[in-house]
Amino acid sequence: MAVRPKSVWVFPGQGAHRVGMGGDLFDRFPEWCAIADRVLGVPVAEICAGESHLRDTRFAQPALFVVNALSHLALAGEPEPDYLAGHSLGEYNALVAAGCLDFETALRLVCRRGEVMAGARAGGMLAVVGTGLDRIPDLLAAAGVHDVDVANDNADDQVVLAGPHAALTAAEDAVRAAGVGRCVRLTVAGPFHSRHMRQAAREFESALTGIRFAAPRVPVISNVTARPHDPALLPDLLVLQVHRPVRWRETMRHLVDAGVRTVREVGPGRVLTGLFRPVLTAAPPWLPSGPASPAPVAPGPALLRPAPSAVAPTPADPTALGCPRFRADYGVTWAYLAGAMYRGISSTDLVARLGRAGLLGFFGSGGFPLERVEAAVRSLTGDPGPGRFGMNLLAMPDNPALEAALADLYVHHDVRYVEAAGYTSVTAPVVRFRFAGAHLADGTPTAVRHVVAKVSRPEVASAFLRPPPAQILDHLVARGLLTPREAAVAARLPVAGDVCAEADSAGHTDARQVITLVPDVGALRDAAMARYGYPKRIRVGAAGGLGTPEAVAAAFVLGADFVVTGSVNQATPQAGTSDLVKEMLAVAGVQDTAYAPAGDTFELGSRVQVLRRGTLFAARANQLLQLHQRYGSWEEVPESVRAAVERTTFRRSFAQVWQETERHHASTGRAAEVALADPRRRMALAFRWYFAHSTEAALRGDPGERANFQVHTGPAVGAFNRLVRDTPLADWRERHVEVVADLLMRGAAEVLARPHINGH
Repeated sequence: MAVRPKSVWVFPGQGAHRVGMGGDLFDRFPEWCAIADRVLGVPVAEICAGESHLRDTRFAQPALFVVNALSHLALAGEPEPDYLAGHSLGEYNALVAAGCLDFETALRLVCRRGEVMAGARAGGMLAVVGTGLDRIPDLLAAAGVHDVDVANDNADDQVVLAGPHAALTAAEDAVRAAGVGRCVRLTVAGPFHSRHMRQAAREFESALTGIRFAAPRVPVISNVTARPHDPALLPDLLVLQVHRPVRWRETMRHLVDAGVRTVREVGPGRVLTGLFRPVLTAAPPWLPSGPASPAPVAPGPALLRPAPSAVAPTPADPTALGCPRFRADYGVTWAYLAGAMYRGISSTDLVARLGRAGLLGFFGSGGFPLERVEAAVRSLTGDPGPGRFGMNLLAMPDNPALEAALADLYVHHDVRYVEAAGYTSVTAPVVRFRFAGAHLADGTPTAVRHVVAKVSRPEVASAFLRPPPAQILDHLVARGLLTPREAAVAARLPVAGDVCAEADSAGHTDARQVITLVPDVGALRDAAMARYGYPKRIRVGAAGGLGTPEAVAAAFVLGADFVVTGSVNQATPQAGTSDLVKEMLAVAGVQDTAYAPAGDTFELGSRVQVLRRGTLFAARANQLLQLHQRYGSWEEVPESVRAAVERTTFRRSFAQVWQETERHHASTGRAAEVALADPRRRMALAFRWYFAHSTEAALRGDPGERANFQVHTGPAVGAFNRLVRDTPLADWRERHVEVVADLLMRGAAEVLARPHINGH
């Protein structure tokens, strides 16, 4: 079967704009120009006609975007290319051409991007022609220039630097003194695509809130990863693009390695075509025929891994990702953990299997009585495999006695690893677990137990990064739960040695973006290290949205020391949920999640991310929250609404729900909470019954209750489904938990295998 060479259409970025660009395109597409004029507030043809507007980034970026977009429209009727790519701003045109965004939405994003980038005026950019990334970093370091970043890695012999003006002058002097190239100052408003744009990136992030990205019809290469975009990660990568380098040299090599031999530049100028020319010239001849696809291979992760590029300088090595000390402390092969999913969805089978594979997972103890958790600990302790395991410790403000009992249980059975989740402040049980057995080792304060604190808010992160409050230590010593010596050591260490930034995840979420949360927590960590002088560096991890190798790679690019997966492990044979739920998850897309109230913090309005496809839980749970917020008691709810809730949501009377609520609280030693409830609280407690009921129905896989299934999941599982589509792993029965880990980590290593991507 014949195989044709492939093609790419590329869109230029800022710098390609020029006076008079657009020509007759404005007359050919008046309806599109009308949209642009309305969004911009100034006719786009007027902007392109004179220098005054084009010297202003706020106008230059959207004007070039419009001209690129109209140039693409002019190609209507021609066959679509195999790939799309854009340099910096041009990436937005590539996303529109691929159908990920509509024209007006993208233009509004570009306008906001231009505004925030124009506001970052403390620096500029310098093109260096004649040498490349293999020489520049060492040359600058030798010259003592540390405040300049590579902003554009354009070609083997061309990079663009960004930084403060004084630092750029020093960089220019160093390049000229070394005689390795010529330097050209660029007429731009700021140090784009560098660390100095982080504040601009934070400001731009809000513009992406609520934006829906469709899956691309044609693969679009990301500036940040130099690989095809993962739709689930698009918002994060567009924010990251503002302050990370444009990896155009690697983009070109990736496309040529993928079979691209034809490049078409869509927009003004031919700068990108010129950059491609030597790469295409050096490419091996295209063979006009051959197999249409690789020969079949055995099922497993290798089936899904892209073949290593012939130009990769080193083999992809997952052990090189993240923090080596983290791997040593946790006894794992890779800087990878599987997070806890409550009610045993992270089952003993799942955790034990990971342990035998040289990895570590946390058993999902949330929602279980103490006896059930102890049985899990005994099972995992007696497992014959060589691996380690961890347990979940949830914040329980409504049942602090159980939280304390779990901490005692873990210490009694010498559990060494705990995932602390759902906390808004540090509690005595967390401190008790962390510092039981703490001591001085050759004068150095040492804790033998490890806490991974999942956080999504800076004040919570700060609490875990500080030493425990003195009053908590005094309380634990007074009760004999810590010795005075253990407390003295605790006062010199952080509550958590590992803090995981939990972003767009299932379960409890503040809907934060990993792109800002990981660096923010990292900055808090650095401040805590400087303030308290801890003997060991606190590690910062990333969780949420990790469903593809590209997403995992991005987490490490952001500086994560380790990653924690969740949703992708729920559709595995080892997960402790029903086959029906796994089947539903295995066909979900990145768009098939919704936000619903959290059952355990129902009255506070906290939200969790749940599966939307195939279930009505989110809509029904949100209706219950609205009723609680609007009415003071169940009796105040209009009779017709009460009847509908009893018929479709509860599927029983409110009186029956209340009886079950009373029995549950009595069985858990909290009968007084029900007895003392006022009418509003009574309604809330009854509504909470629905959340417990919907969870149990999903765990059982009761087909008659499918419409009420509560399944916590983030969009990562949808991204993973797309990744494994048309492979053996499309069937969840083949997705063994260690296979998922292997695919993500080896794939991430392959994404980052080329030099100058990962700083670790």
